Amino acid sequence: MRFKRFLISGAINTLSTYILYLCLLKFLPYAWAYSVTYAAGIALGYLLSAKWVFRKSLSLRTAARYPLAYLINYALGLGILRLCVDILHVPAQIAPLIVICVTVPAMFIFTRAIFND
Repeated sequence: MRFKRFLISGAINTLSTYILYLCLLKFLPYAWAYSVTYAAGIALGYLLSAKWVFRKSLSLRTAARYPLAYLINYALGLGILRLCVDILHVPAQIAPLIVICVTVPAMFIFTRAIFND
């Protein structure tokens, strides 16, 4: 059930930050809009994960560790992407789908470790 809530929270986060990005584009250059929404996505992801997915209280410790999960997940995804494209010769248009299949469950494991330790 937690994994289902994790997937739903990810969809909510993605949709919310995309809408924010589109709104900010009216006032900011795209790089600034992206940066602001990326940070907002981490913050919203933390709130959703803590309160709804794992049903934990917010804390400075978990808030400090949460962005680290994003960094690790990004590095994992980039490594898998390069493996798929450069070594396995998977088309670059298809490789991100493989990355998602690995990194979504990995991110769940990372965030579960943050909130359950």
